[in-house]
Amino acid sequence: MGFMVDTQQEGGEQHQWSCIRNLVRRKQVDSSNGKAEHQLAKALTFPHLIAVGVGSTIGAGVYILVGTVAREHSGPALAFSFLIAGVSAALSAFCYAELSSRFPSAGSAYHYSYICIGEGVAWLIGWALILEYTIGGSTVARGISPNLAMIFGGEDCLPAILARHQIPGLDIVVDPCAAVLVFIVTGLLCIGVKESTFAQGIITTVNVFVMIFVIVAGSYLCFKTGWAGYQLPSGYFPYGVDGMLAGSATVFFAYIGFDSVASMAEEVKNPQRDLPLGIGLSLLLCCLLYMMVSVVIVGLVPYYAMDPDTPISSAFATHGIQWAAYLIALGAIMALSSTLMGSILPQPRILMAMARDGLLPSFFSDVNQRTQVPVKGTISTGFCAALLAFFMDVSQLAGMVSVGTLVAFTMVAVSVLILRYVPPDEVPLPSSLQERICSAPFLRGEENSSSHVGTSISSKQPLLFEPGDSTVEKKEASWGWVLSKENRRKFAGWSIMFICIGNFLISYAASSLLFPGLLRYSLCGVGGFLLLFGLIVLSCIDQDDARHSFGHSGGFICPLVPLLPILCILINMYLLVNLGAGTWARVSVWLFIGVLVYVFYGRRHSSLANAFYVTTAHADEIGRNSGYSLA
Repeated sequence: MGFMVDTQQEGGEQHQWSCIRNLVRRKQVDSSNGKAEHQLAKALTFPHLIAVGVGSTIGAGVYILVGTVAREHSGPALAFSFLIAGVSAALSAFCYAELSSRFPSAGSAYHYSYICIGEGVAWLIGWALILEYTIGGSTVARGISPNLAMIFGGEDCLPAILARHQIPGLDIVVDPCAAVLVFIVTGLLCIGVKESTFAQGIITTVNVFVMIFVIVAGSYLCFKTGWAGYQLPSGYFPYGVDGMLAGSATVFFAYIGFDSVASMAEEVKNPQRDLPLGIGLSLLLCCLLYMMVSVVIVGLVPYYAMDPDTPISSAFATHGIQWAAYLIALGAIMALSSTLMGSILPQPRILMAMARDGLLPSFFSDVNQRTQVPVKGTISTGFCAALLAFFMDVSQLAGMVSVGTLVAFTMVAVSVLILRYVPPDEVPLPSSLQERICSAPFLRGEENSSSHVGTSISSKQPLLFEPGDSTVEKKEASWGWVLSKENRRKFAGWSIMFICIGNFLISYAASSLLFPGLLRYSLCGVGGFLLLFGLIVLSCIDQDDARHSFGHSGGFICPLVPLLPILCILINMYLLVNLGAGTWARVSVWLFIGVLVYVFYGRRHSSLANAFYVTTAHADEIGRNSGYSLA
């Protein structure tokens, strides 16, 4: 990745490798270019991040999901399903916490992947997240009107301007209420990030109070009735441990949303402290609320008697509390409204990050000078989401939302491994500095004479690379081997690749139940061997010392590396493989469109198109001699 190439190569050979270099070129840590018109307001503190994290994560799904999962998978062990799913989500949260505090800039997983992996993977992640947030926002908006109708007394009681209507002669049901709500949220987000997060905090607080009512009132009823839902002959695990784990895979998606906090890293006053706390505590609060609601609802009604559509309302109705349905409908509306804000909020920042890097038109990178919000990107996002919500029943596309999130979670975990073991050792510089740098007195004479403008520069050795740097021997205490820095990085790089391949093979074999047993076991065996080999190698070799100086220091450090990121990759790959062929077919169309956009626009306009690379060991010296800021 970011490899140096000899610029004296023949034109045909350069053309042969140019596409690969484009895909693996990596940007520097801070890439907002220091331009005032591209800067976001640093206005957020820890409470704002909690509001965004909890509000984006707790959607109306919890008001429905508990019934479906308890009936079909978990039974009385529903709380354990939420606990296991929460622990699995926490693996990704740990990875996000380190990267967001180390690279506090807009773009979230796209930004981290561009720094650690390369432009090609970063583009696909950014493109997938665009789809996720657009469809996610539209799906949430379409779910608000049925709950709103319940408060009004039924769909027929909604004002005509907000009620759903079918277009004559077409099988299209328009939802004006959904579109109006998207426009309201979009306008609120354009006012300013501090104001919008404050409003989201109020909405989230109402939703949390409704959940607390469910927990407190439900617990009182459970103590009165003796927790009848747990007094069953089938026991605590009617579907076995497998059923509980299947329930965990289903409710895992109820935790998606905490990554919205990472997308706002650039607007946080103290990102090294507040981002890890915001991500971690948001996830912890959501997990506790989910588990307590699950314990109470299962105790009120036997799992097999739960209403799959309105489990909480029906549970209270069986105990004579009919009015609770209105309060729960209000909680669902608040949850959906907060999630809608959480869906639209990150996308303009991802668009802005991609436009800063030249992969999208500069239109999306403009920041309003008064509100310091990417207003153009926010309005574009809101308009597309409102259009989809108005005309389309996007519930069938809801599975596509998960693809972007799970791919992002996977690549963030891979980025942590790369950061620890093979952090980028080259810095891209603009071609305008080429002539001055090549004639600078601190360059080797031989390298000076052979360098000229290109994607990257070197002779047989990377530019400015000290001859002894790659051959310094270092004693590896665990193996007793003597490895040079270069060889250790090669071992680590191959091991990370083997881990990814092994995880994919295990996930694919475990999910392909129609495959012959011998083939499944063979795939599992090969995958397990690659995974174990990679884990052993990474556990035995030292992490790269350059990780301490790469990015911003003083933030959160992900524990249990390499084991924790590897488990994160395995869980997310398993969930990706199980999304279904139909979902992947639809996502493939969107990704193919993204490839075309990248080939015909992004690749040519990338800010790294004419950049060249120097080793990080001499980056500061180059900055001092050239007067260029590398930050």
